[in-house]
Amino acid sequence: MRVLVTGAGGFLGRGLTARLADTLPQAKRIVLTDRVVEGLCGAGMETMAGDLSDPAFRRALLDPGFDLVFHLASIPGGLAEREQGLGLNVNLLTPIGLAEEVAAQRPGARLVFASSIAVYGDLGQDRVTDATVCQPELTYGAHKRMTEILLSDMTRRGVLSAISLRFPGLVARPATESGHGSAFMSQIFHSIAAGDAYTCPVAAESACWWMSRPAAVNILLHAAGASNAVPTVIQPPVLHESVGNVANAIARVTGQMAKVQFGDDATLQRIFGAMPKLDASTANSFGFQADLDLDALVKAALSGD
Repeated sequence: MRVLVTGAGGFLGRGLTARLADTLPQAKRIVLTDRVVEGLCGAGMETMAGDLSDPAFRRALLDPGFDLVFHLASIPGGLAEREQGLGLNVNLLTPIGLAEEVAAQRPGARLVFASSIAVYGDLGQDRVTDATVCQPELTYGAHKRMTEILLSDMTRRGVLSAISLRFPGLVARPATESGHGSAFMSQIFHSIAAGDAYTCPVAAESACWWMSRPAAVNILLHAAGASNAVPTVIQPPVLHESVGNVANAIARVTGQMAKVQFGDDATLQRIFGAMPKLDASTANSFGFQADLDLDALVKAALSGD
């Protein structure tokens, strides 16, 4: 088996690569790619630095083909919205080109795509189910949805065996990563664990979808080996909890006092802090699992690399 991970230097990519060799002992070749790959290579792994949007680099990267591809590379929603050309190239045209070339090199290869809950848009208060309509409000979400549709169609035609996973924001991202809207969901972990005071921009009762990086990695690996009976698009299960309950759990697990002052940022509240409940029964029936409970979430989120 030959395995490729794109976006291997990112937050989720680093978590996945740390598990690959032990989880996929049958892999004869594991290649990690990103624009910068220093410090990524584990035992028996190769690295190739380059720009996935460059067709020449993709051709060199994909020769002679891979049996399993984890496509995690993308640029975040805020940047994609500001720089539409860049977002189009990286978040849509690149995965299209990658999928077509993977299929050409290795027909029927397994491709696991990191999609996003951004495909839904404004969810309102109705429970999210398999029937929930996708109405993305950002270009990032639109590109993710377009890629899902393409991969599902390629799977229908038998040229790929693809699965798209709609991830929420993952915790706890490094404390230095503070440039994205959902940063408060990670910063609250670091601040309480360090015993620092923290001003959270949303109210304590704000309801979010929570998932640790280890749980996300487990979902990726489970998807890689899932049977063809699994739907081509999966909304993985999450923990649906208030920010206040998560803060209390962090304090309980770390033994620190939760010195948190909660705010009322209406924009962040609407986008990240008003998530409805999720019916993940389909994903659960195929063996996908969320973090077990709040204490497990906290321990996993603070476990580092």
